[in-house]
Amino acid sequence: MPLPKLSSKSTGTPHEPACRPLGGASGWLNSQPLTAADLRGKVVLVDFWTYTCINWLRSLPYVRKWAEKYKDQGLVVIGVHAPEFRFEKEVDNVRRAAKDMKIDFPIAIDNDYAIWRAFDNHYWPALYVIDAQGRIRHHQFGEGEYERSERIIQQLLSEAGFSGIGDQLAAVDARGVEAEADWADLKSPENYLGHERTENFVSPGGAAVDKHRVYAAPARVKLNDWALSGDWTVKKDAVVLNKANGRIAYRFHARDLHLVMGPAVRGASVRFRVLIDGQPPGAAHGIDVDDQGNGTVAEQRLYQLIRQSTPIADRQFEIEFLDPGVEAFAFTFG
Repeated sequence: MPLPKLSSKSTGTPHEPACRPLGGASGWLNSQPLTAADLRGKVVLVDFWTYTCINWLRSLPYVRKWAEKYKDQGLVVIGVHAPEFRFEKEVDNVRRAAKDMKIDFPIAIDNDYAIWRAFDNHYWPALYVIDAQGRIRHHQFGEGEYERSERIIQQLLSEAGFSGIGDQLAAVDARGVEAEADWADLKSPENYLGHERTENFVSPGGAAVDKHRVYAAPARVKLNDWALSGDWTVKKDAVVLNKANGRIAYRFHARDLHLVMGPAVRGASVRFRVLIDGQPPGAAHGIDVDDQGNGTVAEQRLYQLIRQSTPIADRQFEIEFLDPGVEAFAFTFG
């Protein structure tokens, strides 16, 4: 899913026409289906995303601002939503996420990965900047290099004959989950919780795949290890809590800790409580919990549970679910 911060690549040599594959979308939000004819003569920014991806979320303030700043000057931004988790294939979830994130540019729903394959894409986030002749002129995989990408947008708009572009960069004020990561203190990588892709699971006896089991956490959890306690089922892509008061423990080193999770049954809600080093998080709480660590899972999305101030050290995170029926998919950090 999310990738580490990567460098951009660009070329002055145009690539093949790139607007035609948009016809592979299984649906559209915020727009009627866009065709190559609709985009002819425009500069197009194609943004591959999936709504729980923390790396994409941190790039969103820039893409959203570019869409707003240049929309009357020849730029069309198209978000291609290519899901990673099964619940991200539900269009209602994408529609809610887009509304919550104030995304009003066109969104192509790529549940079949037709556009993804047509671009030979492999990353979230991935930006492709296409000139007025429909040729890819720049791409950026992963976070960062925002000034470079915007300068290329400006250049291609000018090449296409649009006026009033200027050379000022968009003013971006990224907050909450969209704020840039504290890269210098980020020592915990993303980790999935389902048995297919997880790493460093240390509950004694390991995982009982696709079976109810009562787990226990070891007395000590090392950095980037994690454990379950309580009655859980470890599925291919998630862990599912069968009875109330189950816990997940994770030892991490980062400013921010996020957990992708949701109720297993649509419309349900699951109360939880977060601890850090055995205590309520206080000022270190994320936007989805209060200072006592209390929160509720009511939607399938990424939840920010911890945002610390410096200095950053190895910390023991625990989340206890007071009700059954939560599915937890992945931890990400920032």
